[in-house]
Amino acid sequence: MPDALSTEKTIAQSAEAVSGDTIGNFIDGVWTVPAGATLLANTNPADAADLICHTPDSSREVAQRAIKAAAAAYPAWKKVPAPKRGAIVQKAIEVMGRRRDELARALTREEGKTLTESLGEVDRAIGCMSFAAGEGVRLVGKTIPSVGTTGFHFTVREPLGVVALITPWNFPVSIPAWKIAPALVAGNTIVFKPSPLTPVTAKILVEIFMEAGVPAGVLNLVFGNTDVGLEFTENATVQAVSFTGSTHVGKAVYRQVAQHTGRCLMEMGGKNPFVVLADADIDLAAKQAAMGAFGSTGQRCTATSRIIVEAAVKAEFETKLLALVEALRVGDGMDPATTMGPVVDDVRQRDVLRHIENAKADGAKLLTGGAALDQGEFGRGHFVAPTVFTDVLPTMRLFREEAFGPLLAITEAKDFEHALALANDCDFGLSSSIFTCDLNKAMRFTRESEAGMVHVNVNTTFSEPHLPFGGYKDSGFGGRESGHEAIEFFTEWKTVYIEGIQ
Repeated sequence: MPDALSTEKTIAQSAEAVSGDTIGNFIDGVWTVPAGATLLANTNPADAADLICHTPDSSREVAQRAIKAAAAAYPAWKKVPAPKRGAIVQKAIEVMGRRRDELARALTREEGKTLTESLGEVDRAIGCMSFAAGEGVRLVGKTIPSVGTTGFHFTVREPLGVVALITPWNFPVSIPAWKIAPALVAGNTIVFKPSPLTPVTAKILVEIFMEAGVPAGVLNLVFGNTDVGLEFTENATVQAVSFTGSTHVGKAVYRQVAQHTGRCLMEMGGKNPFVVLADADIDLAAKQAAMGAFGSTGQRCTATSRIIVEAAVKAEFETKLLALVEALRVGDGMDPATTMGPVVDDVRQRDVLRHIENAKADGAKLLTGGAALDQGEFGRGHFVAPTVFTDVLPTMRLFREEAFGPLLAITEAKDFEHALALANDCDFGLSSSIFTCDLNKAMRFTRESEAGMVHVNVNTTFSEPHLPFGGYKDSGFGGRESGHEAIEFFTEWKTVYIEGIQ
């Protein structure tokens, strides 16, 4: 998963030195650019010469103002009945539907995924928001019998207060949406730090919620790098932090928030196994592997990154997979013919290429790709050829390290037992898949796979908005995104004892 707390960007000297569009912070209902702020340049990953906008690299003082605005708005927002808060989120869904194409085009231009993928992401955001909106009428507690004769005891859910949402660039619509919507329905106020790599989508998303009727101060957005993230995680006014990003940064966030006993939800990295047994439908497995590995240019925490295939069908599987991979059309995501876009920036491109060189040095066998695409139509963008290595051993870095790009490793397994052991031999535990026609093996895999999400005969990226999303081990902790479990994170239980009732 990419770092959400700090991101390398091209830097302009100051606000006064920059011409063109600048997107400011949104604090207490007002868009502003801090005077004298250093500005970060946002460019198109398919064409680095296409300057989209600038955003401020905000200071801790700016982040503090956003937190104070959220704290001031909290008492009134908490008193709004939950069904009415849900109705506001439902209105935001209507607004997002009207702006669907605009939002998807902005997403493709600044993040790089294909327009089809961007439209799908907007639809996923709408699905998550729809479920969260309905939680406004399901924000229920329990009535619990007393051991006495005059007691009436019950529980209620209450919001936490000010919550910080720190989100990455790879899903800049759906991930913020599935955090913002339940946080609002639960009655919290928000300070939101999106990635500097995807500011236009963040701006549109905030505009959508404000048009829907979210009051000033309830939803605040601050652009920036490390300083903003540190203020959000260290400020004791912030009662909870929901973070999506790399494991390294997520652990640092957790340590910071723990200093003031805040609540944390960490959704982090993955190195997701995709097991293919000898009895599997090999055509289906190959198709799903290509989709899982190279959809969104492999830039997703749930990406299929480790194929573990039984020896008896390895050659057949590789032949069918390679045909699909080599048919991918790499290019600008705005081009309808493109089936895989660029990586998000030059930093990500260099990192993916580093993983490729490490795999070569470790002795993995390159089947296809293995280099940057930088000639002709690719010359001004950040493109990497879809890459597949085979004969990847568990001791190799490519088997263990999250590459976060269009890079796939194939490892041979002797049998089901060996495949299961290889799948679990990893520090991550976000998502896993198995392809088999044997129900007994499928069910055993679901029981013994060390992952928060387990799939049978579908790739590791598959999920639905009303089900919990998250992982084990270094992939996440503190709760789950999406589904009813999102409300669990953004609320606190209060137990009420009433005695003396006749």
